[in-house]
Amino acid sequence: MTAELVRGQNHPLDRTRVEIRISAGGPVMAGVTLGDDQGRLSGTDAVAHPGAPCRTGVEVPRQAASEHRIAVDLDAVADTVHRVSVLLALPATVSSLTGFGAAAAPRVAVTGLDGTPLAGYSITGLGAETAVVAVELYRRQGAWKVRAVGQGYADGLAAMLRDQGLPQAAELAAEIEEAVGLGRARAVPSPVAAGRAEQPTAAPPVPEGPAPASPAPDASAPSAPAHGGDRVDYRHPRRRTAPAPAPAAAPEGPKIPEAPDGPQTPVAGDAAGWSMDERLYNQVWGMFEDLARSVAAYRSACSFAESRLEQELDQALADPRNRLGSAAAAARAAARDRHAALVTQARAALDRDLTQLTAESEVVEPALPPAFARWDSPVWQGHHAPQEPPMAVRLGDLHLPEVLDLRIPMLVRLPLERGLWIDSGPSSYAWQADPGREFGRRELGSALTEGPPDEAVLGRLALDTAVAVAARLLAAHPVGDFALQVIDPGGTAAPALAPLLETGALREPPAPGAQGVARTLEALIRRVDLVQMAVRNRAADSLPPDVDTAQQLLIVHDFPHGFDDRAVNQLRYLADEGPAVGVHLLIVADRAQSQEYGPVLDPLWRSLLRLTPVPDAHLADPWVGHAWTYEPALAPQGSPIVRQVLSRLAQARPAERH
Repeated sequence: MTAELVRGQNHPLDRTRVEIRISAGGPVMAGVTLGDDQGRLSGTDAVAHPGAPCRTGVEVPRQAASEHRIAVDLDAVADTVHRVSVLLALPATVSSLTGFGAAAAPRVAVTGLDGTPLAGYSITGLGAETAVVAVELYRRQGAWKVRAVGQGYADGLAAMLRDQGLPQAAELAAEIEEAVGLGRARAVPSPVAAGRAEQPTAAPPVPEGPAPASPAPDASAPSAPAHGGDRVDYRHPRRRTAPAPAPAAAPEGPKIPEAPDGPQTPVAGDAAGWSMDERLYNQVWGMFEDLARSVAAYRSACSFAESRLEQELDQALADPRNRLGSAAAAARAAARDRHAALVTQARAALDRDLTQLTAESEVVEPALPPAFARWDSPVWQGHHAPQEPPMAVRLGDLHLPEVLDLRIPMLVRLPLERGLWIDSGPSSYAWQADPGREFGRRELGSALTEGPPDEAVLGRLALDTAVAVAARLLAAHPVGDFALQVIDPGGTAAPALAPLLETGALREPPAPGAQGVARTLEALIRRVDLVQMAVRNRAADSLPPDVDTAQQLLIVHDFPHGFDDRAVNQLRYLADEGPAVGVHLLIVADRAQSQEYGPVLDPLWRSLLRLTPVPDAHLADPWVGHAWTYEPALAPQGSPIVRQVLSRLAQARPAERH
């Protein structure tokens, strides 16, 4: 369980490689100082900050953002380092107007590299302070602890650094502000996100920290180029690849970014991380961010071109005396030519970035481990159960309409922090208007070749998606560490569940009827309650022998059929309390069929990550809010790979018991 600290309280750390996760009510700068046993700094090289994010054993974000992750390896820091202090400061453009007290209280969480929460601290009581020492990790008698500090400074970053004994505090503070300012100048303004899009919780940013939060559009600002007058570098700030040189500039309009160097040859694993899997994970999410920002720049430039075209046409028609004749026609033609030049220039810049990203995808995709790979990847042919779970699994692909051939893997961190909902309702075939629907038809089989799927076909596709997800989760865990249970009150899921039943991945057939629903839910709730008590009281050895401590995935089919009010409340309890103790939900359902329960189920749907059995544009990225088209991770039609993987896991199970 997480230790929730108050100011001055400390808590022991049971590991030396940790992440510091920071969330705030607005963009903040994050840094780390490495002090001796008195907390004093040896010089500017003892400070990790946006201008110098990497110090021995520490890696911090390069930019200001509302969320950060800081990677700390306490075994790697020098023997003279006894205190690792985490600093937060408001950027100068913000701190000149207000302090921390004007927004939500910043929160700091110390976690393991796998996301296991260790300690948390909400920094309350701040007012005009613009800088704060949030927490410190300190060495005491050879062991490390974390202490909640919360020491604020109204005089800002320089005063905070000076208080830690740094003579060059003012100079370093100015250097940090300059580095953050350069990072903010590279940020792309965020367009208005699609109204129905929801942000995927698929995965967090790389260890160096998330990208800067995109500023909200200012409705009162006059119409202007979305890029302003500055050059915009919309590359991922932690990537090492550089785009090709920009083409010659078109007349006027937003400036397209230029790169001094030519495109570099992509390399798989070219990202920060402790292991190759983590580097590949970070690289995939770097590609995701790169594509989001490149398309945002393209759409913003096109929007500006359209807006300017309308203004110029209005001006050409403003004087009634000039509406007719050769002069008006020439003015309109010139305006359209300038519009076409701007759009062509923007598309050239986008194509340049897409070429680089496509080349990187062609290198990265074959290098992905099984948990990250598509089902048609050769790595599945030699798959064996891992010794420990990976950091994430692939639940599908994401793409944008501007580039249909470039798919970004959708990776979700393990252990799952929220349940999954595979939508079997007719609303999930918005793919019909998607220009990339032919891809979906090829992947999903002949059922989609004649047109939009009917309710029965959608239901079967949803179940096939659930089986593929369950097989992937089983394959990602050591043998015996992950188990499946299924609720199927109507008994209609048997054909789709055949691969799980016949290979022994699903040890018992789904219990039928309302009694089966009640029995399964009660058993899982008992497990959740007992494990919670054992964890809370540090008494894991006292669990009854009949409690299966393996992680459990409960697949619920045809919800809410067979569920009474009590069963619905039990399911909601599992959705809320289960993930923390290893019980996860995967619901296959049409939300419209549960309307008889009224708004009581709305919290349940909101707590789950919605997936669809056919391509649908319903997920949004956290940077610019694009509506991304999600495609499920299904095996190619007719491929036996899922059954083969499940069979190998079943063969390994008896050997594991011995």
